[in-house]
Amino acid sequence: QVQLVESGGGLVQAGGSLRLSCAASGRTFSRYAMGWFRQNPGKEREFVATISWSGDSTVYADSVKGRFTISRDNAKNIVYLQMNSLKPEDTSVYYCAGGRSYYSGSFTTAYDYWGQGTQVTVSS
Repeated sequence: QVQLVESGGGLVQAGGSLRLSCAASGRTFSRYAMGWFRQNPGKEREFVATISWSGDSTVYADSVKGRFTISRDNAKNIVYLQMNSLKPEDTSVYYCAGGRSYYSGSFTTAYDYWGQGTQVTVSS
């Protein structure tokens, strides 16, 4: 069992930056692909970024490519999402997810564990 806890959300002006963190429990973190998703009320959960368990493969949604960076520190059991040049449309609840595979991709069904979410609000 893996527990995921996100932090780092908040209110930021458009053009600003935030770094989200996701701390994972358990000793097998390095064997989980990790991903970030986001969801607004009444909408489906949307893929943001994913990283393989070794950290050598990353994939981003087109909407965040070039602005967001996903990374992980397997020694600390943490995955990060650095968000730069934030836009009002990035406002959402951001969720961390873990998948029991080398690479889990962009579908929510490929992930086995989810955090509780952290709110990011970008003002114009």
